[in-house]
Amino acid sequence: MKAAIYKGVRQMACEDRPKPTIVEESDAIIRVVRACVCGSDLWFYRDGGHDVDGQTGHEAIGVVESVGSDVTIAKPGDFVIVPFPFSCGKCPVCKAGFESSCPHGGYFGSGDGMGCQAEYLRVPEANGTLVVVPGDAKSFSDEMLASLLTLSDVMSTGYHAAASAEVKPGDTAVVFGDGAVGLCAVLSAKLMGASRIISMSHHADRQEIARKFGATDFVEERGDEAVAKVLEMTDGYGADAVLECVGSALSNDTAMKVARAGAVVGRVGLPHDVEADIPGLFFRNVGLRGGPAPVRTYDMRRLLKEVLDGTINPGIVYTAEYTLDGIQEAYAAMDERRTVKSLLRVSEV
Repeated sequence: MKAAIYKGVRQMACEDRPKPTIVEESDAIIRVVRACVCGSDLWFYRDGGHDVDGQTGHEAIGVVESVGSDVTIAKPGDFVIVPFPFSCGKCPVCKAGFESSCPHGGYFGSGDGMGCQAEYLRVPEANGTLVVVPGDAKSFSDEMLASLLTLSDVMSTGYHAAASAEVKPGDTAVVFGDGAVGLCAVLSAKLMGASRIISMSHHADRQEIARKFGATDFVEERGDEAVAKVLEMTDGYGADAVLECVGSALSNDTAMKVARAGAVVGRVGLPHDVEADIPGLFFRNVGLRGGPAPVRTYDMRRLLKEVLDGTINPGIVYTAEYTLDGIQEAYAAMDERRTVKSLLRVSEV
């Protein structure tokens, strides 16, 4: 099969790799229909930290080709979303709705047959991982397939930022990050009823999508200037909910400083060199919450229905499309900010 392979810093290639097979009876094999490049993929693309000659990717939708004897949630021919974490679905952590932290699970994107940017994918712990999409997948438009693909990661992660920040109707929410996750966080804050959504974006093309998703204001300043601007916009109190979708030290520091006393900062950006003023947060009663998104829980509780009903259309975050043969350009375009998010058309339903 064709698969995206990391060859070294800023070097991707499409190469032949063995098609995955059932290893455990809890496995499923998926024929990938759509995949994509994630902003978190750019960390190893730019700086290393991934196995050279290893498969990549952790977002996919596709058709079940075969299942192990223990798999009951799906059968061959079913159309499914593959969340970026795989999980057992049975332990106390999974039952509490935090399957992305399952002690028996893990994450796609490394190891033989475990990269989603490929024609086929082995899914461990299929019963606790897969989300079956109802309806006739052959009737889904490209637009619908794109939106379903966001439910494997970015839409669910943006929603996790909003849920962690406890966005309520009427709130003023501030969203850090204007990549696909940050844009989906704007959409999620709107879905949860925020009446004012401040996007910390300074890119016109991304601001346009943010407006479509519900952003009401934009702050282009950074650091202390950004803090001063948000405080000015909120009568000196700060935001009711803060959604941090970048992970950098500056973004986290600013996010914690613009939170109103008693607010929660919902953090979904993978943290890099982040420090927190714990005493300062303590005396302001500001909470920190978040982490890897429990994709399956959010999809099954709400987001899959919202997409299938047409209530939300998060798939517009994909602003360029490629095949696996064009994987180098798909990564380069995101790295150089020529596209918000690269979609990979792998096969047809």
